[in-house]
Amino acid sequence: MSVQISTNTPLEKNAAERDSSDAPRPKLSRAGILLGERLVPLLSGSVHYFRLEPESWRPCLESLRDMGCTVVDVYVPWSVHEDPQGNFDFGRYEPALDVVKFLRIAEELGLFALVRPGPHINAELSGFGLPERVLWDRDCQARSPAGEAVILPMPPLAFPVPSYASRKLLNEACAWLRRVGEELGPLAWPRGPIVLCQVDNEGAMYFRDGVYEQDYHPDSVALYRRHLESRYGTPEALGAAYGIVTETFDVTPPHRFDAQDSRELRRQLDWAEYQESSIADAFALFRQAMSGAGLERVPTCHNLPMGESATPLDPSRLGKVVECVGMDYYHVAAEASSDVILKRTSEVTTRADAFDYPAFAVELAAGFPPFFPPLTEEDNRFAALSCLSAGIRGFNLYMAVERDRWIGSPIDRFGAQRASFEFWARLNEAVQRTRFYELSRAADICVVVPRSLHRLERLLHAFGPISAAAFDIMGLGAYDSCLEQGPFAASLFDAERFLRSLLRELSERGLAYRVCGNDSVGYALAQSRFGFVVSAGGLERELWRSLNDAAASGALLRFGPTLPRTSPSGLELLPDLTPAAAERSLVVAEHALAGELDRLNDAHSPLRLVAGRGLRCSLFRDEAGAPRVLFVTNTTPEPALARVELSALGGPITEAVDALDGATLRATFGTLEAPLSPQSVRMLELR
Repeated sequence: MSVQISTNTPLEKNAAERDSSDAPRPKLSRAGILLGERLVPLLSGSVHYFRLEPESWRPCLESLRDMGCTVVDVYVPWSVHEDPQGNFDFGRYEPALDVVKFLRIAEELGLFALVRPGPHINAELSGFGLPERVLWDRDCQARSPAGEAVILPMPPLAFPVPSYASRKLLNEACAWLRRVGEELGPLAWPRGPIVLCQVDNEGAMYFRDGVYEQDYHPDSVALYRRHLESRYGTPEALGAAYGIVTETFDVTPPHRFDAQDSRELRRQLDWAEYQESSIADAFALFRQAMSGAGLERVPTCHNLPMGESATPLDPSRLGKVVECVGMDYYHVAAEASSDVILKRTSEVTTRADAFDYPAFAVELAAGFPPFFPPLTEEDNRFAALSCLSAGIRGFNLYMAVERDRWIGSPIDRFGAQRASFEFWARLNEAVQRTRFYELSRAADICVVVPRSLHRLERLLHAFGPISAAAFDIMGLGAYDSCLEQGPFAASLFDAERFLRSLLRELSERGLAYRVCGNDSVGYALAQSRFGFVVSAGGLERELWRSLNDAAASGALLRFGPTLPRTSPSGLELLPDLTPAAAERSLVVAEHALAGELDRLNDAHSPLRLVAGRGLRCSLFRDEAGAPRVLFVTNTTPEPALARVELSALGGPITEAVDALDGATLRATFGTLEAPLSPQSVRMLELR
């Protein structure tokens, strides 16, 4: 089947498809959204219709289209559409709330739509888009271990965190989503522009996501006990695991980390894992509520917030509820940012490639909210190009159009183009011209980071209401944020030190790597020459089986800093590696990493792109393996000259053209030299 690329499709071209009752549904692929035989690259921009004058909708959307976007991203806020009496207004009384009219204008202009009805949308709205009558209803509020409401001190107004286990909250939220479905369902493609729908937003328990911060709501405790019943089957099995005598599952969830042995650790891990599953279960209810009116025709997504690895959001669980798990990016131009973006993004792209959906930056900063540290236009450019260099295939500019509580969008609230408009227009054009969304980042070293490692770090977090994600965003980790006492901290610190050393050694050698989690490990190792597995002593059995199968099939594995021999609880010994797997697996201590990487490099010749100290390279190839795009990054605060040996890239390359400014760089004696401004990224087309 030949696939036609679509940018902006006029309304009249969709008429035949709209009238066809058996038209295909939108489908996600690695390259974007497939609408029948047309491929729509996922190049989006956020526009908040409810914050604009209706007469500005068309000029704002026209500028969005002219900027090269194919999709408009639309929040639909519950608290804005509901009046104090609980009645909904979708434009009957307030014209600015006519979301259907807004989306029809977008369709007329050839734009498709990503809709995000929440219930949580954040969007710098007070209460994150939930009505006050719901937020201040005690039955809807998350509870602390003492049974009190949990407050989020978020500007401009603090509010109680809602409980996603509360039956009343879930009923209220599902009623809202069903009502949204009635309005938006008829606009699902091909009858309208909607091709993607987000379920909730940054679902990390409203940033009060410490393991012992919440949720001790009575409904949550009941669900926790059902979780234990599903896991253990009988009270006797639960008692044996916990080292207690019990005839029921009516155990109390832990209120703080106090485990001194492996049995007590299992109890703590079960509470953390329950929180992960409860979020995914709530999302499943939300998705179901939107079905039945037409929205079930479109694929769904969810966005992981900054510091996602330190939250209770488990991508493997979320991936069973939504088709696309994307990520948010709000980064400054700095040396640390480049490595952080690569680590975060490579895991997202590996998972997306494994399950055939686009690696999507659901929120890519174009400006910043006024009560956050400012992001300059240089910061936004650096982050955007760094995301692409790490493998992102689609992005949503947040915000594309200015509105209240936001600074620095490329389009103002009347549709006028600002200075930064040109950069985003050139970037969108470059992505389209190079068909970048069809290319794949070259990386043949795999770094496996188990979910159990993230879970243990969450358990040992020592700063109460300050989320572990906040430390992760600041580039800090277990050293800085976790409990030091007890029998489990040492193994966590050793594992984090090993991971940091490994990533540093790989970067310094110019060795391209990908990070993967439990659910995509088989795919990632199959694409790699060898893999490193980070272990804090424990490992999930299902991950162990995947690693064993991969090694037995030929993958080279290096475990560090120790070979896992137990499950995360420390109770069950893992079986030995099979003989075939053991022959291809070794344990590497932190101090031996450099030597082992040199040996593997000599024996197996992984891709090595060396550009210079403080410089980074990232190569993208087409389906045939031909090199097409090279990103070169200067992470230092000084100008730099990057030198790349063309022999490492493969193919008959004689020159490179800057995809954004058109400058031509010609190779000399087999070397490509690229001048770089301080803390900048260049996207080069290879010819």
